[in-house]
Amino acid sequence: MSKRELFLEAACKEKVEEFLRFIRLHKDKAEPFDVEEVVQEMPRDQREALWGKLELLLRSILLDLPPDCWEKDMNQDSASDPKHVMAVVDGVTLVATVSLKVLQDGDTYSALLEIAHMLHEVLVSPPVSEMPLQVHIQLLFEAWWKKGLTEKEKFGHAAILTSLQKSITLKKPGVEIQRVWSLHDVLLSLDYTSEDNKQIIDLLLQCFHHPTFIRNDDGKRFLVFLFSWNIEFIWDIHGTIKNQLEFFNKSIVTHIAEIYFRAWKKATGDFLKKIESTCIQDLMQNAILLHRASPVHAKVRQIVSYFHTKKNCHSVVKMLYDLYKPILWKALSAPNFEVRANATLIFTDAFPVHDPDQNTKNIDMNIQKQLDTLMGLLYDPHPTVRSSAILGVCKILLKFWELLPPTIITDFLKKLVMELAADISSPDIRCSVFKCLTIVLDNPLSHPLLEKLLPSLKYSLHDNSEKVRTAFLDVLIKVKAVRAAKFWNICNMDHLLARLAIDSHSVSRRIVELLFKSFLPINESEKEWCNRCVTLIQMNPMAARKFYQYTHKHTTPTNIIKLMLAIRRALNGCIQVDCDVTEINDSNKENGEGGSITLGQDMAVVSSLLEVVVILWRSIKESLKQNKEAHKYIVAKFGNVMSKYFQAFEDERSTVPLIQLASFMSPAAVPTFSCGILSRLRRLDSGAVPTQYSQLLDCICSWDQAADILELVTDWLTEPLPKKGDKMTVSRKVRIQETVEAKPDLALAYLDYLFSHTSTREKVLALGQRPLKELHTALGNWKSVLYSHLSSTEDPGHPSMETALQAFMYHGRLGAHLQHNSTDGRDYLLSLEHVAAWVADRVLPFLTKHIGDDAEDLDKSQQLATQISESFLSICHDILLVGLGDETFRNQILHLCSLILLSEAGYLCIPAVLQVLKEVANCCVLEEENQGQNDGASVTLASVSSIFQKIIELLARCLKKQPEEGKQLCQSAVPGLTDFLRVAQTWDRALLSGVFSTVFAIIIVEMRHVLQKITHPEELITPQSVEDMPTLSSILLSVMLKSPSVTKSFLTEVSSSLDSEALNSLNELAAVLRVLVVIKRAGQCKAGLKSTAVSVQQQLCKHTVSSVDSNDIQRVIYESSVTSLNEILQL
Repeated sequence: MSKRELFLEAACKEKVEEFLRFIRLHKDKAEPFDVEEVVQEMPRDQREALWGKLELLLRSILLDLPPDCWEKDMNQDSASDPKHVMAVVDGVTLVATVSLKVLQDGDTYSALLEIAHMLHEVLVSPPVSEMPLQVHIQLLFEAWWKKGLTEKEKFGHAAILTSLQKSITLKKPGVEIQRVWSLHDVLLSLDYTSEDNKQIIDLLLQCFHHPTFIRNDDGKRFLVFLFSWNIEFIWDIHGTIKNQLEFFNKSIVTHIAEIYFRAWKKATGDFLKKIESTCIQDLMQNAILLHRASPVHAKVRQIVSYFHTKKNCHSVVKMLYDLYKPILWKALSAPNFEVRANATLIFTDAFPVHDPDQNTKNIDMNIQKQLDTLMGLLYDPHPTVRSSAILGVCKILLKFWELLPPTIITDFLKKLVMELAADISSPDIRCSVFKCLTIVLDNPLSHPLLEKLLPSLKYSLHDNSEKVRTAFLDVLIKVKAVRAAKFWNICNMDHLLARLAIDSHSVSRRIVELLFKSFLPINESEKEWCNRCVTLIQMNPMAARKFYQYTHKHTTPTNIIKLMLAIRRALNGCIQVDCDVTEINDSNKENGEGGSITLGQDMAVVSSLLEVVVILWRSIKESLKQNKEAHKYIVAKFGNVMSKYFQAFEDERSTVPLIQLASFMSPAAVPTFSCGILSRLRRLDSGAVPTQYSQLLDCICSWDQAADILELVTDWLTEPLPKKGDKMTVSRKVRIQETVEAKPDLALAYLDYLFSHTSTREKVLALGQRPLKELHTALGNWKSVLYSHLSSTEDPGHPSMETALQAFMYHGRLGAHLQHNSTDGRDYLLSLEHVAAWVADRVLPFLTKHIGDDAEDLDKSQQLATQISESFLSICHDILLVGLGDETFRNQILHLCSLILLSEAGYLCIPAVLQVLKEVANCCVLEEENQGQNDGASVTLASVSSIFQKIIELLARCLKKQPEEGKQLCQSAVPGLTDFLRVAQTWDRALLSGVFSTVFAIIIVEMRHVLQKITHPEELITPQSVEDMPTLSSILLSVMLKSPSVTKSFLTEVSSSLDSEALNSLNELAAVLRVLVVIKRAGQCKAGLKSTAVSVQQQLCKHTVSSVDSNDIQRVIYESSVTSLNEILQL
């Protein structure tokens, strides 16, 4: 039998395995069997018989296991194997698809039609794992549509529906998008209004959501086609795009604009009118009417601007004129400034907006009117409109300079340069002028006119707005870049240097960019660089320093080294030493530029040159670390003259840069100086200012000799302390050194500098535990000196109280640094806890009030005790702030805070205690956020709440007993209260209630007390602001009103108290209403305010009857309360 007959015979259920074998042979590229070839060779009757048998096979196999059961039966054993069934269906689909290719006129394909119907049912419900089967059925339906066979609409619809679904869901939908476009004609057979097509219409709209679809060329063609599918569908498309516009990036919006434009260009008749009125004109209106802050405003403008870029086409110009005519000119004179500003941008972007069908004379008249309108916009009263007009004018001058009359151009530029650039009403206008002039400068034809006008702007360099100065400098940089004029003719060098010396980074950076080639011309010799450096110093030394700070951004490290060596040669010429004569005159490359520069005896220039060398060296420090040879070379060159420089340049101004230069080298490179640096630090007086020792400390640390200075500091801090017996407890190695009296004040000054600067602090902390621990111990021993001052038993020979207090503070600070550097344990936190215990045992007893003969001395002790307590709390606050304090430490410090507040004069420390409470609370809140709820944090926060309650009680008591002192204390507590309440409002509800109930209680008590004191109805006054309230209430309420979230938490507590009926008297309710009135007039938390007022209203109703029969004062209070309530509720 032939292959045709065998294949025909296999197409039945009984021989289905044989049929599947043929299908496998077809798919195997190594086998010669080809189904398409076999079917093509069959005569018509055999083909029709084959199709009939395939129909019976497919019907039988699908009856055994329908498609909706495939996925379910895959997961359990069943009589029919779903995979076998799908293989048969796939084989039938393959033969059917091949048959369509060889289908001839006159063939009866009713059996194929039935196969297609059955496969249509399969297509809608295959398992996800059988995507290949879905693709094969889809290809069959696509071929059916393209052949134009019976019921092609049904199968074409199924094919495009499947392709649309896949093009939206697949990660790489390129092939499916191409298939969608190839099937786009299917849509012409669909009824847009039919409910049956709702699914496909939704999918079509989703295509406009899909960035891949929008970017793809075939996808773009399809989306353009959709605008011409149904006229009613255009509105749906436009609405979908507008809704999605917020989420599209700039590049996608460009593609969207292109789709709109291509759709418009392709449309005709009613479709064209619909696109113009529904889409393009709607976008134009939105571009004009949307707020500038709207997330879609810029994107809508981008789409509209795309149409403006196509104005080289006659039809586009005509369309823009027709669509803008009813909206643009009205918008330019609208009352709302944003509408005018938006319209100005659109107008100038579309300029000129004219009817191309008019004659030339009318067009010219129309354009002249538009130019007059544009000039009028430059006079608009609102700066935003003027700024938009400035931008528009400059863009028009850039594009149409050749076409505009010279008088118009001159008038526009004079208006910009002479008037708007000096507009005192708005720095934004002045800034806009300069930003937009750079646009005009891109047109070379503008240069001659601008060269004459720009010099009038020279004083803009000194504008009081930084952004104006930077914009003006951008103009000068642009002028220089396009060679429109000489920038120094616009703004002379003296002005530029004066501004460089004093201005900010952004301004200075631009001035350096402008002047760089003038003072460091790369094409000139190094000697010329040095000459220009000297010239710059002579013109403005401060500007010179600033200029060379930015030099490394404009040239290479190699050129900077060359300049440094050129300056070195110039400096060598000043010292006139024999050892340098040969160096100066040798013939190596470094000195091949001729003789040295003569500086004479101008020490100011010499000092400035030394400063420039330091600045240049610092700017390339990182580069030198990577190039060891260059570093070694430059160190050798400067090292062999440093000793001579120190001898020759002895003035103070020269010494500072020389010390800094020495710090860049090794001690061996400057042996004379390095040997004496520690002696210089020893010999300084106790009152030395930082400028006298800061450079020396930096230098000694850069040489990794921080251990020496730390030993000196430790010695000076140890020696003045009272000794136990005559023997020294600390043994040190014997060394020959000069005898200098201990200077603890200076030691603490050195310590402060070392730990206040990152570079020196890192060097000190890298020394290891032993020297730092000795220093920590020495500082800790100063507590004994503090105690002697407290107990008034100090020896006149002992150090001062101020020195002891400083040492006490540095002990805590050093402990914090050491704990941070510690890899394990909490030794230094434990040390701080011991200090807390010492404060509690030895310091707090002195926090008492005294009367009698010794009152003055005892008051001094009390003041010192307060200072010690506040200083220690400040240290604890810093430790908690940087996250070093653990739970134990926090609890110890809270215990100390409680003890301080229980002391007689502990209220003096309330500001410091509040700061500690805030940090403890913050730590607990962060712990709960990171680790979840834990009992320890809740207990700590409860303690914080209790301490806060005690603080409020103390403030109230102090105000009652000592009003003036109490007011000062309350004012000093405001920052702490503000910070604490902002943290407290983030707590758990139960703990939060404790804090705000305390605040609420004290405010109500004070307000109720005021009401109770009223003896006559005329005395009743409703407070208008926080200033009209009692002192503590005024302060607490003003603190809360600074933060809406804190105010909301307070109002929640007020509502809770009212709902629990904790407040029931008329005076209490009146007090609450007075507080709510103040909050309302502050404009805070309107929603929470009204709900609280409703709660008050419910309670106030109970006092309606009783108030009628009560005395006049109660009646007046009630009536006043009702008035306040109505004001809040706006009744």
